[in-house]
Amino acid sequence: MALFREQADVSVRPAVAGDEQPIADIQLEAWRTAHADLLGEPVLSALDRDAFAAGWTRAITAPPGRGHRVLVACDGPHVVGFVAIRPLRDDGPDDTTTAGEVVALEVLPSAQRGGHGSRLLAAAVDLLREDGLVHVAIWVLDGDPAREQFLTDAGLGPDGAARTLATGVREVVERRWVAEI
Repeated sequence: MALFREQADVSVRPAVAGDEQPIADIQLEAWRTAHADLLGEPVLSALDRDAFAAGWTRAITAPPGRGHRVLVACDGPHVVGFVAIRPLRDDGPDDTTTAGEVVALEVLPSAQRGGHGSRLLAAAVDLLREDGLVHVAIWVLDGDPAREQFLTDAGLGPDGAARTLATGVREVVERRWVAEI
């Protein structure tokens, strides 16, 4: 009986070329599962897997700037989740920031409740701290109690900011959740 496996059971690593298709698939499946009622079938059926994958290819291989990163969660050799982060820029004259943003955080619905989201968020926060940032923000669609509970358990809370997004079919509201890191 072997004591060691060639690969850890679960891990988080930087995304690499080739991860864009699993990331796009995870994002689409997660949205279809968590936001079916909110977004509706017309919006969900219009989502283009190839366009999502192309966007993730750019984010992975040619990030738009310093501090833009994509990480993936793995269960053995399989990518089961991802997180994308970036620094937030202030509008001040020196264009500095003290905050980072979680742009996307999704875990394959069949792999949820396995700690992957927590590992991804912890790794993202560690990278933001390494970049000297002291706050983290993430936008959450209204009507996602599971994500709200996850973020509450992780120490984030709503700060009162909201924005309305037009989906082409209906408008949806997102609320900003923040924490000091």
